[in-house]
Amino acid sequence: MSETKTIGVLGGMGPAATADFFQKLIRATPATEDQEHLKVVIFSNPHIPDRTAAIRGGGPDPLPALVASAKALIRAGADFLTMPCVTAHHFYDGLQAAIDVPLLHLVRETAAAAAGNPALRCFGLLATSGTLQSRMFERKFEPHALTILTCESAVQTSCVMEAIYTVKQGQPLDRPRRLIREAAAHLQDRGAEAIIAGCTEIPLILQDGDLSVPVLDPSWILARAAVRLALAGTERLPASQRCYKDRG
Repeated sequence: MSETKTIGVLGGMGPAATADFFQKLIRATPATEDQEHLKVVIFSNPHIPDRTAAIRGGGPDPLPALVASAKALIRAGADFLTMPCVTAHHFYDGLQAAIDVPLLHLVRETAAAAAGNPALRCFGLLATSGTLQSRMFERKFEPHALTILTCESAVQTSCVMEAIYTVKQGQPLDRPRRLIREAAAHLQDRGAEAIIAGCTEIPLILQDGDLSVPVLDPSWILARAAVRLALAGTERLPASQRCYKDRG
């Protein structure tokens, strides 16, 4: 039987989202005592340049800092990496090419999970403007015959981005929670059958059960994928429990 693999977490984008992802790794792990949990190496590097600004041509390239952080995790013993920042996956190809361990792709895992529910075909995406500009969700969802809806420009700026950066600033969550629900309602009005919390700050203010339609949490999906990979070749199976309000 194989040993479990060590999970590397390339985090800090932002720190609260990284802490939330670690909690999800713990929840996704089939463990009844400390010694059954997985080894996890976390590098929370909040000094990685803003990913949205870079994609939109208004900031420095974050790829060198992403590569340096990934290599630090590998030196620390990580067998594979996760990156709980959706927008940073715009730089996935360059990052994966620069390292010699696998990097799980959060959006690819989310698309595969979404495709597993034939009742849902149209998804409203709440994400940064950088993620929207990159069209990374469309590129992964459309091959599964799944439709992605995005917010109109005014709603994207005044609700989605305002909510995300308010969370990053560490301000009280009541206002960003209200803003993100307004954006979700806008997408539902446009025909969304489910909402994707497509920025890792969003699950801090919007969870499954908060809306009249399902909310998909890519960071929870990524956590479950990481646990599966870490346990591959062992006799242990990932936990079947679900996350947060949708846990059964």
